Order: sequence, then structure tokens, then C-alpha cells
Amino acid sequence: MAKKKAKTKKTTKKTRNFSLKLNRQQKVVLGSFLMLFGLALIVAFISFLFNWQADQSILNEFANREAEARNWLSKFGATVSDFFIYKGFGIASFTIAFLTFLSGVYLFFGFNSSNIRKFWFWGILVMIWFSVFFGFFAESNALLGGRIGYEMNDFLQDYLGFFGTVLLMLFLFIAYLAIRLKVTPEMIGAYFKSGRNEIKEVFDENQPKVSETEEELDWKKETIKKQNPGDEKPQSIDLSEDRPEEKKAKEPSPQMEINTAPEDDVAMEIEAAPEEEEENNLSKKLVKDFGEFDPTLELKNYKFPTIELLKDYGGSITIDQEELEENKNRIVDTLKNYKIEIAQIKATVGPTVTLYEIVPEAGIRISKIKNLEDDIALSLSALGIRIIAPIPGRGTIGIEVPNKNASIVSMRSVISSAKFQNAEMELPLALGKTISNETFVVDLAKMPHMLMAGATGQGKSVGLNAILTSLLYCKHPAEVKFVLVDPKKVELTLFNKIERHYLAKLPDTDEAIITDNTKVINTLNSLCIEMDNRYELLKDAMCRNIKEYNTKFKARKLNPNDGHKFLPYIVLVVDEFADLIMTAGKEVETPIARLAQLARAIGIHLIIATQRPSVNVITGIIKANFPARVAFRVTSKIDSRTILDNQGADQLIGRGDMLFTQGNELKRLQCAFVDTPEVDKITEFIGSQKAYPDAHQLPAYEGEESGTGVDIDVSERDKLFREAAEVIVTAQQGSASLLQRKLKLGYNRAGRIIDQLEAAGIVGPFEGSKARQVLVTDLAALDQLLNEEPNN
Repeated sequence: MAKKKAKTKKTTKKTRNFSLKLNRQQKVVLGSFLMLFGLALIVAFISFLFNWQADQSILNEFANREAEARNWLSKFGATVSDFFIYKGFGIASFTIAFLTFLSGVYLFFGFNSSNIRKFWFWGILVMIWFSVFFGFFAESNALLGGRIGYEMNDFLQDYLGFFGTVLLMLFLFIAYLAIRLKVTPEMIGAYFKSGRNEIKEVFDENQPKVSETEEELDWKKETIKKQNPGDEKPQSIDLSEDRPEEKKAKEPSPQMEINTAPEDDVAMEIEAAPEEEEENNLSKKLVKDFGEFDPTLELKNYKFPTIELLKDYGGSITIDQEELEENKNRIVDTLKNYKIEIAQIKATVGPTVTLYEIVPEAGIRISKIKNLEDDIALSLSALGIRIIAPIPGRGTIGIEVPNKNASIVSMRSVISSAKFQNAEMELPLALGKTISNETFVVDLAKMPHMLMAGATGQGKSVGLNAILTSLLYCKHPAEVKFVLVDPKKVELTLFNKIERHYLAKLPDTDEAIITDNTKVINTLNSLCIEMDNRYELLKDAMCRNIKEYNTKFKARKLNPNDGHKFLPYIVLVVDEFADLIMTAGKEVETPIARLAQLARAIGIHLIIATQRPSVNVITGIIKANFPARVAFRVTSKIDSRTILDNQGADQLIGRGDMLFTQGNELKRLQCAFVDTPEVDKITEFIGSQKAYPDAHQLPAYEGEESGTGVDIDVSERDKLFREAAEVIVTAQQGSASLLQRKLKLGYNRAGRIIDQLEAAGIVGPFEGSKARQVLVTDLAALDQLLNEEPNN
């Protein structure tokens, strides 16, 4: 067996060696070759411009070693230059040399290689345009446009004429400016307008300036002369008339002197106090000096996972015309048997399911068709027939029929789709594809919480991986943090690799992924503390939600010295909620209900999955605060109604087939498939990069087990302490719920009495979901213990 395993490993390693994907060393070698080759082309082309006539004679004597070329790269340079410039695109061929050099630079230094294709595409178009443009002058100089430019120009003029060719070239030039360089007429107008303003400012600066005081004196003298001819001393000055050139009253400058009585030469100085600097102006100054706050600065070189890490399953939809026709005939025949005529039928083929939309004849009751669900399923011999009567907003009746050959919806196809890449959402999730084969993207921030259910093996864990993968592909580690709860201990362990990038945990905790139920309770209560702290920050900042708060913080309007900080989104993922409810009960349900009710505005969002959607697990409090529901296949209509408030989940076909609702209509989707090796590659890619020193720290929470020694003083004991002790010792069961029932107490008071009993040595410490151990055997021992206390 050992030999066989070794042989298998060796074969796998050998197969990987033939991969077409270049590693870093191969990119360095290829990049250096392209840089030097591009540089050689530039040198050869420049030399060809001066020596092309002298080298024409040796172009056909390449193999003759005695022939000498004047080109700086000898016969190779002369031959290559003649091919590209003289026989090719003329001097526009320098574009080829430059693009080759640029490609080498990108490969050598490891820049984003996707830009190379863009440069080559536009570069070749520009080269062709210039070749045709210089073809106008090719008769006087053959090197300008080259043979290709001359022939293309000649061809265009034969069909379009000279002016038609000029108009075509002008159109292509404008198209390049608009598409590639994003130049618009508004930008050109604004540029020339700013240029005119600068010229005007320079002109005004060069004009001779006349003192305003001198102008005022001249005007006063002229007024005096008019009122007192022949006498230059003023008896009285009338300043009620405005000067012709001054129609509006001037505001006083911050400092100026006014001669109120020229005879006595008394001056009064008026000084306007400067306005205080507003906080808004201060924040603008900070933004101007330092720029907006960038939360990603600490990991500024972080690279998002590449699309190549995801597998392409090639799941294109194949339309089987025979299957569609056969199903259509069976549906029509079955309905005819019950005297239901169809006016129109239409089929929409999806990756897993085909939707047949029918329009019945007038007078047919919809409920009559709805009741034939089982009969149609029998006639089609198909599993998972679902009838939508009617389809919301369509005015038709839908019959969903599974395809015989289902297509895989890969995670790669939904991540690379334009709908996901261009999604303007805070937390976009690419869940899969609809029946019409459209990528389905929703915003977790607007849900704001999601409830997921389905039987074992129907796709819940794959759905959770798809959600987490979506966020890893679009959100920086500074923008979102995950709190992962995995009671199964095997589903979410792969995300341990990104602990210091994306995960959040309690202080002094070894593992970020929570598997122990006690730690789950502490983490949920810690999130409640975090929620309260964030609401305090929002109140101080006078913001309504986390988006407004972070925008204000980025604009430097909030002072970090006052406790303000950038708040990342926190996504809590619970993989098996039923297990937590069975073991911890109210201790888990209470903080989750609190978070679900209040945490939306401050960026804490919950995703809860369970394989048992019964009413004692998904209670009314939980359902009321989780409007977004995802249902994979379940075993009964009751479970479907519990999770969706509607039936239909029991009629799904499994393997990622799911129903999604956000409080309105149900949408049938095929969940995107992301396999464990793909998640492993993504987390390995992220985990290998520079990370934060530690995982994101949640607020410390002291659980019940570490805070029970507070009521040591006998005088502070509850009035029902002794009666409670007798109840506990008699029942030999140390639980707060027992005291609630027997003494008719509230939960908080019963919990305090349990703490006091522990401090007195009557019950043992907290043990998670188990009842506390009773340390006193009978009532006689209890009396002896209480009588021996110092204060008694």
C-alpha cells in the first residue's frame, strides 16, 4: 500500500510540471527577454531611419557573412526593421517595440498582467490609425506609413474618397479620445476656460495700479472745487452722493482709518475680530493636508484572491429540444384530461430547472391547476415539480420541472460576472444563478440577517462557503470581520488560515473558530457589548448607521482621542444552530435575539444555518428578526413552512437547489458550487500575505463561571436565600430554572441566588449546559454549614 501511495504522489507531481501557468521565476526570465528584445527593436528601428537606403542591397543576402549592414544591429536589425517599417506599418511600428518592452517590464516586476492585454489592444489600434494617417504622405516618404498604411489608405480612398477617408479617421480619433482617454467636450471647455482665467490674472497683474486713497482724494477735491470755486479749503463736504463709478456701498475692511474731523486731525481705528475656525473647516484642512483616512493603509499591499484560484466546471447550459417538447406535450395533455385549455406556453431553461409559463384560457380557476401538482409530476415522471400560481408580476402560472442533465453553477462564473464585479453594495453575496441563468447578487447589509435551513447533505455548508468566498473576493480585511461558530468542528476549519486577516475572537482565546458551546455564549454576549459600545460611538458622532459613521471618520470629522475609530462590518456565521439550542437554550437564544433586533445599524450581521428547522429551534423571536431566508431541500411541508412560511422547500431536488426570500416572493436558485480544495487555495493565498499582528479583538466578557464570588457578605444575601438552599439540597439539582419554578422568581434574581449559593459552598461552579453540582447532601448538613458561618 505504501508503494502505491508513493507512486500516486509522484504521478501528481509530474502532471503539475506541465502546467501552462508561469511561476515567478519563469515570469522573470520571460520578462527580461521581452524587455531586452523590445529595447533591441527600438535601437534597430531608429538606426533604420538613417541607414535604410544603404542596407537595401543586403536584405536578400542575410546568409552571406561577407555582406555588411550599417544598421546598429547589423543584418538582423536591417531585416527586422525592413519587415516592420518598410513592408509593414511605417514609423508607427515603434508601437510594437514599445509594447514588447512594456510587457517585459510588467512580467519582470510582477505587476498586474491583466493590463498587458488592454495595452496591446489599444496599442495595435493606434498603430493602424497612425499608419493609415501617414499613408496620406507615403508617396513623398515611404517610411511614414509603410506598405500596409499606403495600401489601406489607397483602398479607403477608392471607396470613400479623400474627404470620406478624412472623416472616418476623424471619427476614429474622437472615439479613441472618448473611450480610452475619457475626454469629453465639457473637459476641453473647462480646460480652455481655466486657461483664459490664468491669462486674465496675468494681464491684471501687469496693469498699473492706482491707490484707492488717491482716487478718493481726487474725487473729494473735484467736489470741493464745484462747491467752492476759487477756494481750495473745504467749508463743508457733501458725501451723500455716490461717485459715478461706485454704485454699491463698500463693506469696511478689517483695518482702516477714517478722518472724521480733518481740522482736529483725530483718527479712529476700526478693527473687525476674526471669525473662529469651525470644526468643519478644521476637518477640511486635515483632509487637504493628509487626505482622507484610509483604513486599508496598514495592509496597503494586500492583494485580493485571483479568479484563477476557483475551478471552472464549464457548466454551460445545453438546451435539449426533445426534452422540452416532450415535457410541454405531457403538461398540455395532463391539463386537457381535466378540461383545462392552455392559450400559451413558454419555457425558460435554467442550469437545474426549466420553468414552463402557461396562460390558461379565460374562465379557468387557478386553484384547479394548483391542485394538479401531483398529477403533473406523475405524468412527467420527475422529482421536485413546483407550481407557482400565479407568478408575481407576470400574470402567468409557472411549472418548474427539473432538467434531466443538470449543469453545475461554478463559483468562478458568479464571481467573474459583471453583476457581482459592478455591484454597488456594502456586503455583496453571489449566491448562485436563477432559473433564467442570471447571477443572483444580494446585499447582506440590507437583509440584514439570514436564516438558512435544509436537510443533511443538501448544500448548506457549500452555501456558507459561497457566502464567505463572495466577501473575501470583494472586501478588504480592514472592512469586514468574521465570527465563525462551528459545533461540528470540521466545516469551517479551513478559515483558520486567515485568522489574522479576517477573523474576530475573544481576548486570550487560542482558536478563532469557536467549537465549544461555553465559548459561543461568551462570544455572543461579547458581541452584545460590542453592539452597545458602537451605539455609544454613533450617538456621540450624531450618526444613524455605520455607513454614515465611517464616512464621517474617513473625512476626519471624528477625533480618535475621543475613542472614535473605523468600524469594520462583523458577520457572525453559525453552522449548526440546532445543536446550540439543544445544549445551551436560552443562554444562546437571548443574545442572538438581541443582536438580530438591534445590530443592523452598527454593522453586525448574522447568518444562522440549521438542518432541523423545527419550531423549538427556530422560535418566533428568531424568525421575526430574520427576514432573509434560504431553504435547501427539507423532508416535510411542515419544515418548509417553518423556514419559509410557505411550502415548496420539500419539492426541491437537492444538490444546491434552493429557495430564497427576503420577505416578498420566493426565488428558486441553483447555489454556486465551491469545493473544499478551492476554499483551501483561497485561504492559503490570503494567509500567505502580510497580516495584522493578531485577530480582531472583541470586548472581554466575564461569564457566569468566573464572576460568582461577589456576594460573600452574608448581609447582602437575598431574603429567599435559605429557602432556595433548602429547595436545591432537597432536589439535589443546582439550577436557576428550578428556583424559578419552585419560588416563582425571575431569571435574574434566581441567577443571583445561585451565585450566592456557590459563594456559600452549597453548589459547585458553572458547567455550561449541565446543572450545577450540589455539594451538600441533606438538610441537616445544610443547617450545620449555615450555623458555622462567621456572621451567624
